Amino acid sequence: MKDLLLITPPFTQLNTPYPATAYIKGFLNTKNISSYQIDLGIEVILKLFSKDGLQKVFDQDIDLPAISENSQRIFALREEYLKTIDQVILFLQGRNPTLARQICSMNFLPEASRFNQLDDMEFAFGNMGLQDKAKHLSTLYLEDLSDYIVENVDYDFGFSRYAERLGKSANSFDNLYNKLTGGHTFIDEITLKILQEKIENVNPKLICFSVPFPGNLYSSFRCAQFIKKNYPHIKLAMGGGFPNTELREVKDFRVFEFFDFITLDDGELPLELLFESINHKDETSEKEYKRTFLIENQKVVYKNNSKRHDYKQAEVGTPDYTDLQLEKYVSVIEIANPMHSLWSDGRWNKLTMAHGCYWGKCTFCDISLDYIKIYEPISAKILVDRMEELIQTTGETGFHFVDEAAPPALMREVALEILRRNLVVTWWTNIRFEKSFSKDLCFLLKTSGCVAVSGGLEVASDRLLKLIDKGVSVEQVAQVTRNFTEAGIMVHAYLMYGYPTQTIQETVDSLEMIRQMFEMGILQSGFWHQFAMTAHSPVGINPEEFGVTPLVQDISFANNDIEFTDKTGIDHNKFSFGLKKSLFNFMHGINFEIPLQDWFDFKIPKTTIHPDYIHDCLLEDDNFTFKGNSKIIFLDKNVIAENYIKTKKQNSWQYTQLTFHLRTNIVKIDLEQEKAEWLMKTLSENSKENAKKITLQQLKIQFEKSFEDFELFWFSKPIQQLKENGVILSL
Repeated sequence: MKDLLLITPPFTQLNTPYPATAYIKGFLNTKNISSYQIDLGIEVILKLFSKDGLQKVFDQDIDLPAISENSQRIFALREEYLKTIDQVILFLQGRNPTLARQICSMNFLPEASRFNQLDDMEFAFGNMGLQDKAKHLSTLYLEDLSDYIVENVDYDFGFSRYAERLGKSANSFDNLYNKLTGGHTFIDEITLKILQEKIENVNPKLICFSVPFPGNLYSSFRCAQFIKKNYPHIKLAMGGGFPNTELREVKDFRVFEFFDFITLDDGELPLELLFESINHKDETSEKEYKRTFLIENQKVVYKNNSKRHDYKQAEVGTPDYTDLQLEKYVSVIEIANPMHSLWSDGRWNKLTMAHGCYWGKCTFCDISLDYIKIYEPISAKILVDRMEELIQTTGETGFHFVDEAAPPALMREVALEILRRNLVVTWWTNIRFEKSFSKDLCFLLKTSGCVAVSGGLEVASDRLLKLIDKGVSVEQVAQVTRNFTEAGIMVHAYLMYGYPTQTIQETVDSLEMIRQMFEMGILQSGFWHQFAMTAHSPVGINPEEFGVTPLVQDISFANNDIEFTDKTGIDHNKFSFGLKKSLFNFMHGINFEIPLQDWFDFKIPKTTIHPDYIHDCLLEDDNFTFKGNSKIIFLDKNVIAENYIKTKKQNSWQYTQLTFHLRTNIVKIDLEQEKAEWLMKTLSENSKENAKKITLQQLKIQFEKSFEDFELFWFSKPIQQLKENGVILSL
C-alpha cells in the first residue's frame, strides 16, 4: 500500500517519461510520504502495439469496400504486421539492435502510405547511420498503423495526444462531458484495464493526475470517472500544465463529479497539504489548502488559506524515476534531422536549472503566471549533485534541462562543475539567444557535454522582435547561432507567424531570413507555430495595445487560448503549409535556390531582404577587444615544455616550446622562456578545478609585475592559437 498514486494519463512522449510525477515523487520522498507513479501513456502504447493488441485492432468490424485504399492495404497485410510488431518494438526499445539490418533491407517491413514520403535514404541518413535509418523506417511503419487505427478504430488516437480536440479551447465543459457520458472507446478499454491493475496493487489513499497538455485531458477525466465508480473511497486530484494555464477560473460544478481537488502552479506544497487534509482527524480545526479548487457547500470554491510559503527549488529533492519502466520507452525518428530527433529519440533525465524565466518580458508568453514570473535559479553544485544521483538511479547519462530559458551564467557554472567532477554526460536545454553566448562560452558548454540548444527566434523581423520585447535582434541571433554551431552544438529555432500587426511582407522577409540562416549552416532545425493569444500574456491582458480584438466568450471551464481578430485582416492560416514545407526542405539541407514564391500556391511579394544579409551579420568579430572584467578559464594545464636557444646574427635568446595535447589535435607555441614559465604557472593556478576565477584585468596586473605590455602578449599569435583551440577561454 502507498499513500499516493501519481499518474500521467495518455499520451505524452514515447521515448522518455514526462517528468512531472518524477519531480513530485522526489519531493514526497523528502517528506516520507510513500508514492507510486505510472505513465499510462507508454503502458497503453505497448499493449496496443503488440501482437495481441494489433490482433484486437484487426478484429474490429470494418466495411472493407468503404475504407480508404491505404487502410485496405494495411488490412490485407495484417499478418505481416502481426508477425513483425513485437520485434520492431523491441528494436525501438534498444533491445534488438541486430534487427536494423533486416529493416534497412527494405523488404522486411510492410509498407503503406507513410513510406511514400521516403526520399533518398542514403542522402538523408548519410550522417546518421544504420540504426537511425532503421528507427526512421520503423517510425513510418508505426505511423501507418496509427493511420489505420484513426480511420477505423479510434478517431481520437495519436502517439503524443488523445482526444486533443476536446481539451483545446474548451471554454465550456459540455463537449467533454457529453463524450464522458458515452461509451468507452477502444483506447479507453486498454487504459482502464491497466489502471485497475495498478490501483489493486497500490491501494492508494489519494490519486493525483498530472495533466500537462490538452491531449491528456480527456483520458484523465475518463480514468477519474472509472475510479469514482469503482473506488469511491479514494480521493482524486488534478494538477499540471493544463490546469495551471487553462483552469484558473473553473466554475462548472460537473468537473468535480470526477475530481475532488484541482491544484494550481507548483504542486509540492498543495499536494502535501491535500495529503494532510485527507488524513486530518480533528474536525474542529480548519483544513489548510494552497491554490486549490474544491466543492464546499455545493459550490466550486478556491481555497488558498495556508500561510505556508512554497518550497525553494533547493528543497524539493531530486526527481525520482522509480516505478517507471525506463527500459521500455520507445525511441522513434520522424524525420532525418539529428537535432529534431532529440525530442523523440533516446532516454533523457529531465531537470530544471531555474524555476521561471530570468527575462520574463515576451508579450506572447504567460508572464503573469507563477511558472514564468517567479524566477529562482538553483546552484550549480546542487544541480550536478542531482545529475550524479540520477545517473546512479537510472543508469542514464543524458539530461534535458526543461527550463523556460536557461540562464547563461548558470549554464557556465554547471559546465565548469561537470568538468571539475570529470563527469561524462550529454545534455541540452532551452535558451534565449543572448549575446552572452560568446564563442568561448559555447566551447565550454560543448566541452562539458552540451550537444544542442533550442530557443525562440519567433519572427525574424527586428520591428516585431521589439514589439514582442524579445530583447534580441536578427543580427544577434545569427551571431549566437553561429557561435553554437562552430562549437559543435546543434541549434533548433522556435519560429512564429501571425503575430499581431504582422504584414504579409514581414512573413515573407522572415522566411527569407530563416532560409539564409539554414543555408549558412547556423541553424539545424526549426518549427513554425502560428501565434496564439493566451489569457495570461500581455497581448491577452491588453489586446488593444497590440491591435487585436478578442472575441467575447462565456468561460465556465478552460480559459487560455482566446480567439481574436487582427486589425490587418490578414488570413495567416494560408501561410502555414508553405512555411512548413520550405522549412522541412531547409532542415534536410536542400532546395535553398528555389524562389520563395514556389513554396506557396498564391501570390506573395518579393522579399526585401538582401541575399547576403545573414552572411554580413557574421562578419563582425570582437576577438581583439580587451574586456577587463572577463573571467579567464584555462581548460588544459597538461603541457610539455622544451627549452631551446634562438640565435640571430650575434644575438641569442632563451625560448621554450610548449606542446598542448588536446583531444583531437596538438598545439605547439613558442614563447620567451620567462614568459613561458609565467604562462605555465598561470595555467596551473587557474585551471577549471579552481572555483575562483581570475579576471583579465587581474591577469594583466600579475603579468605586468614581471613584464611590459600585457595587451601585446595577450593578442600575440601564440596566445591567439591557444584561444582558438579552447585552451584559454574568456567568459
